[in-house]
Amino acid sequence: MPANTTVDPEDIAELIGRCKLATSVSEFHGSLVGYISAGGSFPGDSVLDALKLEPDPAPNADEQGMLTRLRHQTETWLADTELSFMPWVPDEEAPLHERVEGLADWTRGFLGGFGLGGSAETAKALSADAREILRDMATIASTEAELDEDVEGDEASLTELEEYVRVGALTLHAEMAKRQEPAGDTLH
Repeated sequence: MPANTTVDPEDIAELIGRCKLATSVSEFHGSLVGYISAGGSFPGDSVLDALKLEPDPAPNADEQGMLTRLRHQTETWLADTELSFMPWVPDEEAPLHERVEGLADWTRGFLGGFGLGGSAETAKALSADAREILRDMATIASTEAELDEDVEGDEASLTELEEYVRVGALTLHAEMAKRQEPAGDTLH
């Protein structure tokens, strides 16, 4: 895969399968987004080490390069003023129960990654809005899908939840980014 190619969910699904990672594509992406949003650093530039994932076998050099590109791609999408970032959850063509499960996996991954990337001091300093978003994500992550006969109603509710999670992740990333910026460029 060329170095400037965008990494997509199918690429990560292949990596997860080959390296026997105990995660789904949605959970993996949520973990990466949460880790980046909390301001986590990447020891030795390794995404898998940062996310505490243990591959067996280890990714080859091309796969390591792909993971690094995904990290940079995700950082760019999260910082995009056009708000183009989208969580990697099953698309609208997937059965509704798979989409619900994918969103729960993504939020579970986000919360884990946010915890790994942050610190106790960071958690204490979060705004009330940020804490509410995290609580809501925890609820979504732990919810068992109970679909009823009103598929269109379920579909609309899921779409609202997906948008809430997307905007919540962007909000948390923006709040944490403000904390990491230098106080000023003034030289004394």
